Amino acid sequence: MVLGTMRVLSSYTDPTFSARKRSTGEILRRVGRYLLKYPWLTLGTMASAILGQVFALAFPKLTQHIIDEVIAKNRIDQMWPFIGWIAGAFLLSAVFNSLRIRINNHLEQNVVFDLRRDVYAKLQRLPVSYFDQRSSGDLMTRVIEDVNNVERVLIDGTEQGVVALLSILGAFGFMVALHPPLAFMALVPMPFLVAGALWYTMTAHSRYRALREASSAMNALLFDNLQGNRQIKAFGRESHEDQRFAERAEGMRAGSLKVMTAWATYSPAMDMLGFLGTVCVLGYGGAQVIQGQLAIGELVGFLLYLNFFYEPIRRLHGLNQLMQGARAAGERVFDILDRESERADAKETVPLPPAPVQGRVVFDQVSFSYENGKEILKNIDLEAPPGTTVALVGPTGAGKSTIVNLIPAFYEVSSGRILIDGIDIRTIPLTELRQLISVVSQEPFLFNGTVRENILYGKIEATEAELLDAAEAANCMEFIAKFPDGMETRVGERGVKLSVGQKQRISIARALIKDAPILILDEATSSVDTATERLIQEALDRLMRGRTSFVIAHRLSTIEKAHQILVIQNGHILEKGRHHELLAQDGLYARLTRIQNTRTLEELAFSLD
Repeated sequence: MVLGTMRVLSSYTDPTFSARKRSTGEILRRVGRYLLKYPWLTLGTMASAILGQVFALAFPKLTQHIIDEVIAKNRIDQMWPFIGWIAGAFLLSAVFNSLRIRINNHLEQNVVFDLRRDVYAKLQRLPVSYFDQRSSGDLMTRVIEDVNNVERVLIDGTEQGVVALLSILGAFGFMVALHPPLAFMALVPMPFLVAGALWYTMTAHSRYRALREASSAMNALLFDNLQGNRQIKAFGRESHEDQRFAERAEGMRAGSLKVMTAWATYSPAMDMLGFLGTVCVLGYGGAQVIQGQLAIGELVGFLLYLNFFYEPIRRLHGLNQLMQGARAAGERVFDILDRESERADAKETVPLPPAPVQGRVVFDQVSFSYENGKEILKNIDLEAPPGTTVALVGPTGAGKSTIVNLIPAFYEVSSGRILIDGIDIRTIPLTELRQLISVVSQEPFLFNGTVRENILYGKIEATEAELLDAAEAANCMEFIAKFPDGMETRVGERGVKLSVGQKQRISIARALIKDAPILILDEATSSVDTATERLIQEALDRLMRGRTSFVIAHRLSTIEKAHQILVIQNGHILEKGRHHELLAQDGLYARLTRIQNTRTLEELAFSLD
């Protein structure tokens, strides 16, 4: 098939498909660039967070004053003003925190939108070979789940991380001002807290990376099974697929448990060390109070500041967990963004001349090899004059689909050149090149929309008259008229609500309305009944009229009238000529036609290969 590609469902286990490792700094730096697009939202978020924290830090100092200057000295007249100041501080802290959340939500959604759109746009511009090696479920996981996880680095890591650091520095400054010896006593657990954070950071990446890959593997199988649910039911493989999904889900479960087990050790240990610091301060500070060297209000205020010191440290440990998960997700997201796009409209590309394109296609010593070095085509020479039909026959794997895939540059030639009207297609911008070519494949793809939308996909700006003319010429109107909703009938996912023949005729109408001078046609009548085949063949005859057509042929009736027939074998053109000329040569083509009565040309060619 022209557009058919084989998905490698287990590609996530192949190291050649894995995203390369990246440092946390690289992920943060690249994700941080998205913040620069929204400077006012970023500054608003940070300013609100800082002001909210500043007003919160006023509470310990005011509490200390109430205990030592109001309660201890029985100055009831000063109680309510200070209580009002505390309430005001909490109110302002809550107001700024609410403002921070509101601004942060806008910033977060803008960034997610931009990042997800960039990833999707890049996917649209990657070469076909990229999708040949990856499952759709894996790519969907990257666009949806992994982008969300990367965003958490940007929003949680930046905003909460900065606020936590400011809180730590602010609280420590007040602690030093209140009682320097107690402040340094609070630092006793810090070496252990830093060591624990380093251990978790250095060991977590492999766990989160495995978890993201397990998630992709499960989603890939789920997506594939949802697409192939009819085949699963037809072959009675529900139990088999249950087991396959259980194996993928087990990988997800095991990966999640590894992450959770490590966190279950790390988080309580860090909390315990923080409590150890509080115990040290309480013991030493309590002794100072008993000895009369420290006021009770100062100790209470210091303990409150100590909470402002240790609580953000615990928050940073939680952010460290998010950071490691986001780092693994970021590697997979940036693996897409860093891939080399299809040939872009580089400086050497030039727009086509304004004169109408005739559609003369020439292959000049064209060879092609896939990335693994396997040579598929070898020195292909052919010329298709404007308006002629070139039929390609040969066994499976001979290179027929590869030849036609090279014309719209789905793959780039390894050597030689392909010319359209004398212009090397490598010098034509891809958007312009593909406007010259229509494709009708053996298994037509319809989008989950209406009949109208699927036909207009060939020319979105087409008029109603053009739409109806294309549908009429493709013999679609006879079944569209029977639908209650006519053109507005929804076709379902991949056109599941339509018959094969109806889908094929809609795809022909789509090609007709595009009105491109070059047509690539996979055998379109091999899976339908005789009556439908006649209708499709009539539509194809109208579609091919006046166009340079490349037909991958399976049936003799399709190619007898071709202006040129190419017999492809092992990447070479074995025979070339018109039907009667090839019969006279008495070669492979002649032998195929003599025994065509029961099998298709492709099956026969394969058996005789």
